[in-house]
Amino acid sequence: MFDYPEPTIYAAPVFIATVVLESVVVGAWKKRGRDVIGYASKDTWASLGMGIGSLVTVTAINAGVFALATWLWSHRVTDLGRGALGWGVAMLGWDFAYYWHHRVEHECRFLWASHVNHHSSQHYNLSTALRQPWTPWTSLLFFPPLALLGVAPWMVMVAGGINLIYQYWVHTELIGKLPRWFEAIFNTPSHHRVHHGSNPEYLDKNYAGILIVWDRLFRTFEPERARVVYGLTKNITSFNPFVIAFHEYVAIARDVLAARRWRDRIGLMWHGPGWRYPDRTPWP
Repeated sequence: MFDYPEPTIYAAPVFIATVVLESVVVGAWKKRGRDVIGYASKDTWASLGMGIGSLVTVTAINAGVFALATWLWSHRVTDLGRGALGWGVAMLGWDFAYYWHHRVEHECRFLWASHVNHHSSQHYNLSTALRQPWTPWTSLLFFPPLALLGVAPWMVMVAGGINLIYQYWVHTELIGKLPRWFEAIFNTPSHHRVHHGSNPEYLDKNYAGILIVWDRLFRTFEPERARVVYGLTKNITSFNPFVIAFHEYVAIARDVLAARRWRDRIGLMWHGPGWRYPDRTPWP
């Protein structure tokens, strides 16, 4: 379909095989009394359903990213080539853009509505990594500009696929802390467990894709200390992929309709998901 290799297609069999393997191992750990949340069949199937659904919507969005990158490529300031420099900027640039893309999805409620489904599971395992957003349209804003800087469009897309594959393995309870030098530079299961926590001290922390140095640099880093409580501050109980994908859009619409003033309606969409306006008197 596209004029570039899509890394996630080749990784798909590995995703499925490792989910099965992890479920067996973590199940054995639980029987031995280890402190792991493990798997639940309804939750796992919901995550797989979200992953399958995202193949349709995200493929369409990626087509848009590629098209925009191709257009910007025709206006590029330079050509960084296909060697170490080009790939270095592609990988580092995508990871930097991903940090800010991910961060704004947490800090703006309307964008959070797209991303929240990835945080909706109260379990944390490799299947959670497959609980992908269906409407990540902000990708159209953050990633195509790499082509303007001189990264070939196909390299932009491959860098994105590699970044996504890296993030898969950090969704596990089976791996504890890694060597300090690795934890200092890279995103790890420990760092990403924090990101999926609903503990007050863990909210909106550790946005990293591959490099945790962005969180350290921009002061959004939090180490794993207390036991992580996975899920949302207000969890949903449905395992229906459509409810998971769109429940926050529905909640935003309900809150916006209940607001009396336009500044409150805009605030409900613009500010973070925890923002509330002072007077929430309902319509008469």
